[in-house]
Amino acid sequence: METVSSEDQGVNRGPLQAAVRRSFNDVALQMSLLNRRVGTRLELKDADLECFNLVFTEGPLTPTGLARRSGLHPATVTGVVDRLERAGWVSRERDPDNRRAVLVRALRDRNGELFGLLAGMNDAMTGILDDYSTEELELIVGFLHRTLEAGRRATDDLSADAERS
Repeated sequence: METVSSEDQGVNRGPLQAAVRRSFNDVALQMSLLNRRVGTRLELKDADLECFNLVFTEGPLTPTGLARRSGLHPATVTGVVDRLERAGWVSRERDPDNRRAVLVRALRDRNGELFGLLAGMNDAMTGILDDYSTEELELIVGFLHRTLEAGRRATDDLSADAERS
């Protein structure tokens, strides 16, 4: 990763960096609000939609793994998985590697419903991304990957702190 270029040395980048952080927070907030509206339309609680998204994105998870990843209490995750299963979003299956364990797997039957509610945002993103060059998109992807990893580390650190308390 390239560091500060020679032309940027001596330039006060603090305000611009602060603007990026504020903008990132604004985007996170707006996406949270969008997800809440989507969840309401699908009759899912916020935690239900987040857990479904984790299972959908990260593959089958054990309920314990889902509780760790989501930061929810295991008993809460049981209720979430029960609701998602009743509504046809997930299924519980035996773990082929451990017959005593259960995996929560995302079902694809209702994806059209979910994707339909997100179509406006996806179309808007396509329009925005069309304005960037390949090189710029690569830079954006790199930034987002690094930000994601920073978020994971911060989440893991907070989880570890909570377990020690």
